[in-house]
Amino acid sequence: MKSIFFKSLAFSFITLSLWSCKKDETRAIANAGTGGSLKSSATSVVLDKSMLTTNVVTFTLSNANFGYQAAVTNTLQLSPKGANFAADKTKEVIFDPNVTTKSYNGLDFNNLLLSLNLSTAVNSDVEIRVKAAISNAIAPVYSNVVSISAKPFPLTSWVYVPGAYQGWNPLTADSLVSVVGNGIYTGIIKFDGGNFKITAAKKFDLAYGDAGGGKLSTSGGDISSISAGFKLLTVDLNANVYTIADADYWSIIGNAIPGSNWSVDTDLSPVNDGKNTWTATVALTPGAFKFRRNHDWGTSIGDNGGDVNVTVAGTYKLILTLNADGKTGAYTMVKI
Repeated sequence: MKSIFFKSLAFSFITLSLWSCKKDETRAIANAGTGGSLKSSATSVVLDKSMLTTNVVTFTLSNANFGYQAAVTNTLQLSPKGANFAADKTKEVIFDPNVTTKSYNGLDFNNLLLSLNLSTAVNSDVEIRVKAAISNAIAPVYSNVVSISAKPFPLTSWVYVPGAYQGWNPLTADSLVSVVGNGIYTGIIKFDGGNFKITAAKKFDLAYGDAGGGKLSTSGGDISSISAGFKLLTVDLNANVYTIADADYWSIIGNAIPGSNWSVDTDLSPVNDGKNTWTATVALTPGAFKFRRNHDWGTSIGDNGGDVNVTVAGTYKLILTLNADGKTGAYTMVKI
């Protein structure tokens, strides 16, 4: 009987082992993956202001194969030819889930090319591929590379920042500038600590809000300015992200400014024109003043290093234009 029992028990273990092996064999195992294929509707694209709303190129891709059906994140990568898709020379655009075609009108594709810092004087070759990934644990795979020849054109553009600091009125809101029209906007705004939004025009028809984690969405909530003061705000509408941080600012101080007497600053306003310009319209009396940064004498600008003298009382338009170092510059003072 013992012999029969042990034989039966051994058979059960063997059966269980074989069943386990079969179960393991049905598990989906991700392999190294094979990149999908990418096709472009054009190898050369002509860009100018007449093509802003016209589709100029369409990309079509087939999904990568990781050995089983999985949620694949496809990212379009654009890089100047010869840059080998180096991280600091590559622009990425994430495809929406299950989307295998993406078309660009002239404005959007021009913005992508400008974000690569391509020449606006001559044609450049741009290499484009798709990166496919399913998780951080599995290495991404890449499609074939297609090449497009194009010459972007500069197109200065603005977005607007209505918020609590100015009564939520888009008609009078401060703006952010994109000097080359590459979809990345920047500027300095004096906030009151309240919230704001980003609008594409001086109206709320298209407004971007906070989607969390520094991301922007047209369905997002109000964006926090964090605290009162001058903030450097950068908005990237290619990736729909933003950053906000404390900014250097400029003021005037001196006995030519009523109520100042070299102890109270009057802040200038940033113009956000891409030229590093600050301005103020102020009433001045005979005396002197200087421009200074962050209400501190560590960095100041005057008349050849000295004070700016005022000999005639009146209302003056002051314009301070800073050099690239953010410490030196030149000013104009016009009586109005």
